[in-house]
Formats: sequence, C-alpha cells, structure tokens
Amino acid sequence: MNPVYENGLLQTRRELIFNSAKCLGGAALGSLMAPGSIAAQPRPNPNGGLAGVPHFPAKAKRIIMLFFSGGPSHIDMFDYKPAMRDFHGEELPDSVRQGQRLTTMTSGQKSFPCVAPMFKFERKGNHATWVSEKLPHIGNMVDDITIIKSMHSEAINHDPAITYILTGTQQLGKPSFGSWISYGLGSPNQNLPSYIVMISRGSGAANQALYSRLWSSGFLPSKHQGVNLRSGRDPVLYLKNPQGIDRNLRRRMLDGIAKINQEQFNEFGDPETQTRISQYEMAFRMQASVPELMDVSDESKSVMELYGPDAAKPGSFARNCILARRMAERGVPFIHLFHRGWDHHGGLPGKIRNQCRDIDQPAAGLLRDLKQRGMLDETLVICGGEFGRTIYSQGKLTKNNHGRDHHGRCFTTWAAGGGFKAGYEHGQTDDHSYNIVKDPVHINDLNATLLQQMGIDHERLTYRFLGLDQRLTGVEGAKVIPQLVA
Repeated sequence: MNPVYENGLLQTRRELIFNSAKCLGGAALGSLMAPGSIAAQPRPNPNGGLAGVPHFPAKAKRIIMLFFSGGPSHIDMFDYKPAMRDFHGEELPDSVRQGQRLTTMTSGQKSFPCVAPMFKFERKGNHATWVSEKLPHIGNMVDDITIIKSMHSEAINHDPAITYILTGTQQLGKPSFGSWISYGLGSPNQNLPSYIVMISRGSGAANQALYSRLWSSGFLPSKHQGVNLRSGRDPVLYLKNPQGIDRNLRRRMLDGIAKINQEQFNEFGDPETQTRISQYEMAFRMQASVPELMDVSDESKSVMELYGPDAAKPGSFARNCILARRMAERGVPFIHLFHRGWDHHGGLPGKIRNQCRDIDQPAAGLLRDLKQRGMLDETLVICGGEFGRTIYSQGKLTKNNHGRDHHGRCFTTWAAGGGFKAGYEHGQTDDHSYNIVKDPVHINDLNATLLQQMGIDHERLTYRFLGLDQRLTGVEGAKVIPQLVA
C-alpha cells in the first residue's frame, strides 16, 4: 500500500469542508457554463468493494481456481497428437526448438529424444476431444468445459511462473488474483473471508514450496489477502478462544481494543488501523462460521461418493473440492485450491499416474455437484498450472520411464461455467506440442477474460502505487479472448 496516497483520502470533517470551499465556486461556474459536465458519482458497492464495480453485468459470481503447482504435463493429459508415436525416440528437430532457451536442468544434455505419452488416449465428447486414459472422469465432462491448448508464459522456473500467473508479473510484492477480486467486488458473506486458500499435498512427487506471498494482498490493504485454511484440528491458527475466555469476554475485549484503535486512527489516519479493526471483527465472526463450514457431516453419502474415496480424508484434494463447493454456496467470491506434486523431471509415468488419480474424480465431481445444484452457470472453475512440460526427455529415456523439463512456450488450461463455452477446444500446437500454431492465449489474456466474466474491466480495476495505476494484468498490455466465452 501507499500510506501517503491513502492518508490523502482520509480527511477529517474540518479538512473536507475547508478544502471543498476552495473549489465549490469553480464547480458551480463550470456546471453553469457546461451543463452535464459533472459526472454522476459511481454507484456504491453493497458488498464492500469499490464503488462502480462491477463495471458491467457479470456472468459469474465467484471463481474456484484449481491450481496444479509444479507444471503438469499437457502432453500426457490433453495435448496429444497421434504423430508423436511416429517420432518417439527421435531427436527434437532444430526447426522445432528454434534456438529457444532451456533450463539449466537440461541445457547440458547432449541428446533430446522426443517422448510420446506412455498412456492411451481416447476421444471424448461431442467434439471427439483427446483425453488421457488417466483422466476418465474429467474426460466424461469435456462437453461442459473449454480446453485451452495454447496458453503461454515467458517464465520457465516455478516460483517466477506461479507469481506471474497469479499476480500479472514475475516481480515480487504484487497482489494475487483473489486479492484483486476482494478489493474490487468485496463479498456478500461478512462471516467468511472473501479470498480463501487451501493446499493439498500430491501423492506423485516431491512437492515444490508454496510461499504465502502467492496469496498476499501486496500493496492493497491487508484485509484483502487470502486466508489459508488448514486441514488439522485448527483450520485457522489462534482463532479459538484460549481456556478461560468465553465468547462474551472476547466480545468485551474486542470492543475495548476497537476503541483504542479508533483513537489511533483518528490521530494518525493510517488506513491499516481500520483494516486491523475489521480483521479482529472478522476473526470473531469466523469463530462460528469456520467450524460450521469445515464440518461435512451434513453432506449426503451420494455427494461424498461423487468426489471419490479421498473425500473422507481431511486435507485431500477431494475434501478441499467439497469445501470449495460449500464456500461457493456461502458466497465466497474467490476460492483457491493448490494441489502440489506436478514437477516430474524424472519418473514421470508413475508419478503423473498418481497425481491424476488424486484430482480426476474430485475435479469432475465438483463440476457435477455445482451443475446439479444449478450453480455452475454462475461459478467459474479454472484449472491448470504455471507451465507445461517438454516433448523431449529429461534424463535417460527407457522403455517405461522418462522425465520432462519445464516448458512455458505452450501448455493447457481448462475452464467450466461462469459463461465460458461448453465443449470447446481453443488454440493449437504443433505435432511436438512445443510451439503454438493457432490462437495463442497469454496468461494475462486469460486473467483479463476471467475478470470480464466477473463483471470487471481489467484496465479499470487499478490501484495507485509507486506512481502507477497498477492492475492484475500488468502494464505490458493484455486483451480479453472473446472466443472463450459464450
């Protein structure tokens, strides 16, 4: 945040009257000379977001982001080409690589043999979409989703790439996607945070670190940062009252603290003091709302079975998908599920098999559950990782084993609901799934499109910081992709 800029917005009544008197005459004269030149004030936001936001009618009320950290292999899941079987084991042609940079993990290799997927692929849905046999449940849902095969990013290492796709830049310190949604739209539910994060550990590989700044509010007021719900006995640390403190006593304590904070705010005008007051109040309300949210005992047996056997395990991706639906029902506008374990530099066939087992039925179950409750049309589910993997093998290629390196030149993301097209494939890569040959979609273009579905013009959702009108989609320029939406 920019304290100087924010402090300028927070004036005392005396300052407001004094400063207003300076320009009232000029405003009156201007209105007489040019009637209608004074623009109408933007409409207030009933959910605590910015006045005038949403900018236009929204197709989606909330986003559920399923983020597979580590870089899932698009080649082994969605972007299959039968020609890959023909050049399996052959060297990657220079005409395909085109001198593009490699990571330090494979730049020293003397050989770059191409590797076809070691799984079968089947054509699914009305458009005969190729889907791996390891994703049978998602494969049965392709008529409800848009598969974007032409995603691309300049980043080729994990942390910069995740930071890029979630904040619009590889630089640290910027707000995450969910924080921008909270800042712009607010939330209809005042008893839960507007941005909630849950993390599950994959069963397929060592897990890349995820830093809390990935759901940080950056320079936005800190009340917009994501709240990470844990899977243990205490979903939010230090939320419970200690022994000997009942709810009435806690209420009196908060009232006293609020009074002190308000006095400090009146003296110094620091907006973070107001954030502190509101967050204390939110924590008090969460003492009742979070236990109710996390208790899935009221879910029917048929619903639990929809998400698969892991739904009974707290902390699993399946359980988090159920909780995501429960949050959506309660009006939480941005729900962020990380599933770790997709960084397969070696042993890919066995590891990705386990990862797909983790996520296939739960992700498809989430779509089915939302659809049968009539919620999918207004819930935008987006699923993908920070980049894809290379067609060539990292390390030695054997009959049943290999690895794949990072690849940001093209990868696959899918989306469902929230006004996105159903049963649609967008973009195309070459036979090596190495370069995009049709309809590229930059990660910031996708984010601009997601914001549009939430009723937000990405160029108008800004925050003044360091002399710039900062925005989620960065300063390089981004565009909405109209072909993705119905």
